Amino acid sequence: MSEENTLVRLAALIRSRRSDTSAKSYTSQLLTAGTERCAKKFGEEAVELIIAAMASDDKPVKAEAADVLYHLLVLLESRQIPFDDVLKVLDGRMGTSGLDEKAARPKDQS
Repeated sequence: MSEENTLVRLAALIRSRRSDTSAKSYTSQLLTAGTERCAKKFGEEAVELIIAAMASDDKPVKAEAADVLYHLLVLLESRQIPFDDVLKVLDGRMGTSGLDEKAARPKDQS
């Protein structure tokens, strides 16, 4: 199973839900609520992951990490930022030290 493939497929599914007016689609409801709601939900999930990571059980960490990834993709879609664009940024950073990459950023992005 390719994790990248799963995330790419999930991003495409989320994109397709933008036009879904069904009340049954949680994703559509989030997207309709707007970027602020999507960002808030992403933040909530990130905090839940942090809390889970401080415990000893890995199962909740895995579940919360999945929630964070899903809500990140929803947030990106709410801003109409293709997931592929984020992957390109990551690809461009491959082979560069994280410390060097951070040092090269403009000071307002730190």
